[in-house]
Amino acid sequence: MKGYANDLLLLIADKRLCRAIVESSPSTALAIFQAMADMNKHGIQVETFAKNIVNEALANKDSFLYHEAEGYESGLIGYHKPLSQAMFTHYQMVETIGTLLDPDIYGKREWDAEQWKAYCRVVLMTLRSYVKEGQGGHSFVLYRAKGYIENAASDLYTLNELTSIWDSDSSRRLDVVVEFVKDAVKILDEKGVHDQVRIRVREKHGHPRETFYDHIASMIFEVIFHASAVRSPQRGCWSIQHNSVWGELFNFNCLDGPAGKVVKFKVRRLLYDEITYMKRFPNFKGAKILGFCLNVMGLTIRQDDNDKDSRALQRAVLAWTRKNFVWLHGYNPRVAEACLVDGITFDSANRQLVRTSPAEGLRREPSYTYFELDPAPLDSEDDASV
Repeated sequence: MKGYANDLLLLIADKRLCRAIVESSPSTALAIFQAMADMNKHGIQVETFAKNIVNEALANKDSFLYHEAEGYESGLIGYHKPLSQAMFTHYQMVETIGTLLDPDIYGKREWDAEQWKAYCRVVLMTLRSYVKEGQGGHSFVLYRAKGYIENAASDLYTLNELTSIWDSDSSRRLDVVVEFVKDAVKILDEKGVHDQVRIRVREKHGHPRETFYDHIASMIFEVIFHASAVRSPQRGCWSIQHNSVWGELFNFNCLDGPAGKVVKFKVRRLLYDEITYMKRFPNFKGAKILGFCLNVMGLTIRQDDNDKDSRALQRAVLAWTRKNFVWLHGYNPRVAEACLVDGITFDSANRQLVRTSPAEGLRREPSYTYFELDPAPLDSEDDASV
């Protein structure tokens, strides 16, 4: 009998049947997942069925994943979310099945912002269960989901040289990813920071010491890296890098809860380590990260409260830039040029970086900010508590 039951589960996993269930009989899927939860039967051969149901639901914007949104969008069904609750709010079931949060490898390439928003919504439901149940171990399903989401806007480089980027699906997908990060940190905030969470995980310790705080920090780092690929025009670069990413996560007391502060510390460390690594191995990834930091934080240190979370990082980045940029330009001019977005230039004759704010709005003439550079870097190791 067990063999027949497994065969039946494999039979109903056919993509065509899953598509029909999503379109016409979502209650069938609800009955299956409710029975699994009630009977605590998670290890049955439902992996393919679960994956195909989710992917067909994401492909169909008239499916339960879109109707079971927030209450103010979907009414009563949005408050109760019956099928989403049955499928995604039991962490142990999601982890045991293993495929519920795995999008189709080819299908997700075509997802737009609305589809990514629906996917993020169910991942957050599982994350909330993971945190609520006090799961301290590594979550394979959530770690993979984190990787999918952080790459949802990996094509931001296509916005370069475009005069209007605000209506692009790439920028909307970026907004979805940033909102996911903020919601995930809120979930961690509700639980509170556990005493065993390490502020800094040394590289030699690696994966076993990492927590979801580290995963969210690395996710933010990757999003920043994707945003750093947008280099021009100046207004578009500022909109993506500062307004959509940095301003949403670091300025104006964002992510200011206990979990948020831990995550931001880890992000600052990741950024600074990537930049200082260029002293040992000049590379374009570090150059783009440096360019992002110089752009969003500026060449002068301000004292207002809006920038308090990034002031230590800004000081460290500017100090490194002052000591090493001239050397970097001499060692590899192309890498050094990759550190400068539109609006920031290197004046080699006067040994300085120049930021130009164009004449626009009420500003009748361009304004300039100058940042003097040292002729050569010091040989001592760079370090800072950022």
